[in-house]
Amino acid sequence: MKVVVIGLGYVGLPLALRAAEVGHDVIGIDSALNKIQALEAKTSYIEDVPNERIANATNFRARLTQRGLRDTDEWDIAVIAVPTPLVAGTIEPDLRYIEEAARFLGLWMAKGRTVVLESTTYPGTTEEVVGRIIQEKSGLVPGVDFHLGFSPERIDPGNKVHTFENTPKLVSGIDDESLLVIQDFYASLVEHVVPVSNPRTAEMTKLVENSFAQINIAFVNELALVCSKLGLNVDEVLDAAATKGHTFLRFRPGPGVGGHCIPVDPMYLAHHMRERHDTEFRFAELAHEINDSMPGHVVSKASNLLGGVREKDVLVMGIAYKPNTADVRESPSMDVVKLFDELGAHVTVADDLTPNYSDRVPHLSSQEAVERAGEFDIVVIATDHDDVDYEGLYGSAQLILDTRNRYKGRNGKVRKL
Repeated sequence: MKVVVIGLGYVGLPLALRAAEVGHDVIGIDSALNKIQALEAKTSYIEDVPNERIANATNFRARLTQRGLRDTDEWDIAVIAVPTPLVAGTIEPDLRYIEEAARFLGLWMAKGRTVVLESTTYPGTTEEVVGRIIQEKSGLVPGVDFHLGFSPERIDPGNKVHTFENTPKLVSGIDDESLLVIQDFYASLVEHVVPVSNPRTAEMTKLVENSFAQINIAFVNELALVCSKLGLNVDEVLDAAATKGHTFLRFRPGPGVGGHCIPVDPMYLAHHMRERHDTEFRFAELAHEINDSMPGHVVSKASNLLGGVREKDVLVMGIAYKPNTADVRESPSMDVVKLFDELGAHVTVADDLTPNYSDRVPHLSSQEAVERAGEFDIVVIATDHDDVDYEGLYGSAQLILDTRNRYKGRNGKVRKL
């Protein structure tokens, strides 16, 4: 098939390359010039995608949005994989990138083509936003003149076990023919395809997946606060509870929740229910509140250990939102650094995967951090990348606040959440 992928980030690029690898002819489109230039130079900007994959994808072309499609381009299916953030400072969904992609495709739509939305959003967006805009722009009717459906992305950056290829792929269509075309396309990319009855079900399923994580992470984060008050080790408590073997799923507490999905997606559902159905999704809103409070707890804990953090030297290990990735979207580590700075601490960051994180904050390599840890009043492990010599860090540091339970069962100079 001839495939168009709009959005070449953590979701779109792996999808586009996989489509090219299995024999489809792929045009990837993005509005970021630096991404297009990197791809033209056969250089990856995503740690899960090695340069070799780009170099070997001879039937993959990357183009800027302004020159993305041409009258001479023939294509069968377009996949929209653009960001769906929240409006800054609110829980209101920001659909502008989806709307822009739909308007763009509406200019190039022809009968018989297929459009799939992968961007996470509230139930109804595929038909009410994407389908409506394309119809307005093209005059073509979804389900009559072109196929339309939703297939939620399930990319987990940095995960070497659950990959794009082996993670089951949900697919949906607005009618039987749309579903059949979309199902056949994704069956060529992944090992297992799971069809559901309609796009609203698929949209809701994605929100349930991430709400489940958000709520359970909030539960263990609040449990960490309770255990701290009681003088208990929350990780020991959770490990003990996990030995039950049933009706318990182990989540880890930490300095908050990051990434594009878990802290954002449940708010799409919460806002949708409030605005459209006059109903609260209270679990999601409470979980959002608890997880947002965790960076403050980390800084407060450090302050209590040091008798205040003003003029103290603080080393924050890890700025990405999760281990072994450079992804800093919604990272709680950034909030931790900001709060330390606001309280007058001298903050330094160590993260080999994000060396250009900030011009304002001093940055060390992991090796330098281990060698110089003793110069700091406290070392805060905010993200536990595997490339750090934690034994060496323990040996040289004066005091460690371990928010990720990297020093499992270790006491002495280590303090936990």
